[in-house]
Amino acid sequence: MKSTFAKVGAGFLLGATAIAGVATAANSDPVGVKACADKRTQALYLSTNGTCSSARTLVTLGGSSIDVKTIAALVTPSVVSIEVTSADGSGTGSGSIYQTSATSSFIITNNHVVESAATNGTITVELLNGDTYPATIVGRDSTYDIAVIKVDKGNLPVITIGDSTKLSVGDPVVAIGSPLGLASTVTSGIVSALNRPVTTGTTGAESYVDAIQTDAAINPGNSGGALLDSAGKIVGVNSAIATLSSGSTSGSIGLGFSIPINEAKRVIDELIATGKSTRPVLGIYFDNSYSGIGAKISKLSPGEGAEKAGIPVGSVIRSIDGVKIADQIGAIVRIRSYAPGSTIKVVVDLPDGGQKSFSVVLGSAQSN
Repeated sequence: MKSTFAKVGAGFLLGATAIAGVATAANSDPVGVKACADKRTQALYLSTNGTCSSARTLVTLGGSSIDVKTIAALVTPSVVSIEVTSADGSGTGSGSIYQTSATSSFIITNNHVVESAATNGTITVELLNGDTYPATIVGRDSTYDIAVIKVDKGNLPVITIGDSTKLSVGDPVVAIGSPLGLASTVTSGIVSALNRPVTTGTTGAESYVDAIQTDAAINPGNSGGALLDSAGKIVGVNSAIATLSSGSTSGSIGLGFSIPINEAKRVIDELIATGKSTRPVLGIYFDNSYSGIGAKISKLSPGEGAEKAGIPVGSVIRSIDGVKIADQIGAIVRIRSYAPGSTIKVVVDLPDGGQKSFSVVLGSAQSN
């Protein structure tokens, strides 16, 4: 039976188009993060070598359970509030401190949080202690809804990067951000689904996300904030929620979506290095009139991976690396979850009958 979907809203963290997908599971890493708790203040500090000074107690975050209070104390200094003012108006979002030096720091967020200030406008970052700093855009990618901004303030606490491929459905997670401008808001929940195809944005400027779905409460303003695993490591960049009322700004109904950090990290690193980013290319055009299960190929791009692999025009993509493809959106989202140059297994229904598996090397193109 074909999976169906309903348009449940429009906009980033003001609603998203959520399309049914297939969740995959993997075992969670049982090893937690080592931290040092100050015996006097109870403040937490990351332990780089698994030991602490005599004034601090070694603690382990993560494992089979989740300590939201401890994670919040450890991670909130690495999550910032973002205010954007432009000719189009003002808005707020969230971000995570990704890299820092003695003089400056890079912060990751969503493209839709800062795009209105790309040509004219101002971006202000507020730290946990209330200090504010002007920020500039380093680079942004609307295709993945990722952006990197920079502040001239160094030696800030960076967030610890996790591994989103090790998440399983049912794993506990924590979301930190600034919903409705309320800085350092902490909520918790579970991973509700993985590999959930989600598209957001306006026609012609869509972002496609192979999303982590969570029931942790996230609301407008959480955009760009952190989704954390039980060890307090970032595993997702919160990007969108589904709403029941089209065009409204109603809040969380337990359907939140995050960009997996493994998918986002490649884009983030490229933006920091060059100000630009790339996306993978299969080298096909879809038949938009096709209404059956899967994604039908109407045309091939000369010299790209699909043509080289021998996939015939008229084939219908049924799965990619074992993940079932319900429709065109699902195919696009799944393809874009890979890095350029990756080799993927594409199973198609052939136009003359039968089914065949093809090994395809993805090409590369510059993202928008």
